[in-house]
Amino acid sequence: MKKITGLFATIFVAALFMVSCNSNSPKDVANTWLNGFYHMDYEAAKKVSTDETKTFISQLQALSGMMPDSSKKEMKKVTVNVKDVKEDGDKATVTYTTSTDGNKEQSLKMVKKDGKWLVQFTKNDSMGDMGAGGGNEPAADSAATTPAGPADGGAADTTKH
Repeated sequence: MKKITGLFATIFVAALFMVSCNSNSPKDVANTWLNGFYHMDYEAAKKVSTDETKTFISQLQALSGMMPDSSKKEMKKVTVNVKDVKEDGDKATVTYTTSTDGNKEQSLKMVKKDGKWLVQFTKNDSMGDMGAGGGNEPAADSAATTPAGPADGGAADTTKH
């Protein structure tokens, strides 16, 4: 009987510990979103996204069906490292790097709504970084690391007119 009671007590403490570790900090939410985004676990990313971000993620999710399985496997290998979090009231900016971008620091915007931190990332944010070398793009080399690929869907025209 003591063994059973001890087992239940251990399970209860472990469950309590796991629930208490589920933090709503910008860093934890950013980790959840970035790993979901880069590993193509779009449902996980949507859970910590604003409504506008959810719409963008749904578009990426639809496009990801066209990716070859080999690319999907490579995406699962991406590692994300949150470097810094700067909070300013109900807004935060998270600085991070990924294993695919040569450790180039990137930023992710977050907002606090109804007491919960959410990622605020839209198509406009992603377009601002393509080829510009800055902004709020979750992938420095978007053609290689995001399912959407280049903004125009193809290579630049290098022919002379």
